[in-house]
Amino acid sequence: MIERYTLPEIGVVWTEEAKFRSWLEVELAVCRARARLGEIPMDEVEELAEKAGFSVERIEEIERETNHDVIAFVSNVAETVDSPVARHFHFGLTSSDVVDTAGALRLRDALDLILDEARGLARLLVEMSLEHRETVMVGRTHGVHAEPTVLGHKLAVWAFEMERNLDRLDHAREVAAVGKISGAVGVYGNVDPKVESIACGELGIAAAQASTQVVQRDRHAEVLSTLAIVGSTVEKIALEIRGSQRTEIRELAEPFGRGQKGSSAMPHKRNPILCERLCGMARLMRGYAQVGFEDNALWQERDISHSSAERVVLPDATIAALYMLRTVCRVLRGLDVDRERMLENLNLGGGIVFSGRVLLALVEAGMSRDDAYGIVQGAAMRAWDGEDGFRDLLAEDEEVRERLGPDLEGLFDPVYAVRNTGVVFERVEELKGRLERD
Repeated sequence: MIERYTLPEIGVVWTEEAKFRSWLEVELAVCRARARLGEIPMDEVEELAEKAGFSVERIEEIERETNHDVIAFVSNVAETVDSPVARHFHFGLTSSDVVDTAGALRLRDALDLILDEARGLARLLVEMSLEHRETVMVGRTHGVHAEPTVLGHKLAVWAFEMERNLDRLDHAREVAAVGKISGAVGVYGNVDPKVESIACGELGIAAAQASTQVVQRDRHAEVLSTLAIVGSTVEKIALEIRGSQRTEIRELAEPFGRGQKGSSAMPHKRNPILCERLCGMARLMRGYAQVGFEDNALWQERDISHSSAERVVLPDATIAALYMLRTVCRVLRGLDVDRERMLENLNLGGGIVFSGRVLLALVEAGMSRDDAYGIVQGAAMRAWDGEDGFRDLLAEDEEVRERLGPDLEGLFDPVYAVRNTGVVFERVEELKGRLERD
């Protein structure tokens, strides 16, 4: 991932230094497991752990000759130990025992960071939903005015979706935190299965129930799919904000900093660049998920067609996910909510969004649904054409006056129209409690 989108706390998880450090952690855990089983002397393992080190530069130098990164790593560690105890290092293991198990450690750490950020977003959405439970605005379907809603309801929808994302991320972390120390084809030909159990336990991850030379890549596909879903939620939020920032709407706007410029040619521009960036990055997340699906099917017990792809998509997907979550929180905290403009838009056409309530009122007053629909639709179309306001046109209709009389005016109360949303906000309060307990 380019530096522009790499937050330091997750960038450090995916450095070469961190990779080799995790490899060393796995190797030494295996040695300690073997010592606990009496296969090798514990004092020699302690000497090995004390002396073992590596140099990224030296590993890269050796790899240029061997064209094998794990061999280069093992050779460099042996150089730093410079003792007969080095013979215990990488004994009975295949490269993927180390690479996949260590990869699980780094993927787990990356997902922990993402989970923390996702919880923060969920809490923020809950707070904003309750804050805007009475912020009335027009609801839209197909991009066209539909019926009144409240901004808090939109935020509630996103909050509950983020709760589902938290469940997905929790499960993805569990799926990812799995290692294997089972040898070249996974049948423990040169390593005691107890070594795997002890070493993985020490490392804080589960041991695969069955593996080939590699941990099975359905796990990684699930992680990448989960991150893609999280990305789509962020995209949903960003798309709503950037759509509402359009000149003709101007109900919501992302923050615009002092000294910020919108266009090199048009000084009036205030563009939703952060939200557009997030929508673009969500496309990347879906692409990474596709790679995860492709990586699952390998030849027989293992090939390395997955390896080159994972070197890119696992760091990039986790880095992008954290950046997207952090950025959408920034947008929401600085969100510009124009309540006055919301009411203006709600009343476009003279109350045309209340057509459904008028229709039902006429039916309740004894009119057939088809006749009522025809009257209301006719008034609405005339209002759209600018003939007059919808409410005034209805008031001029003799049959409407006869059926509804003074009750007509009350049908245009937006607060009454959203009176039943209270049940949603009761559920939001419950969600707030669940998030606080977590």
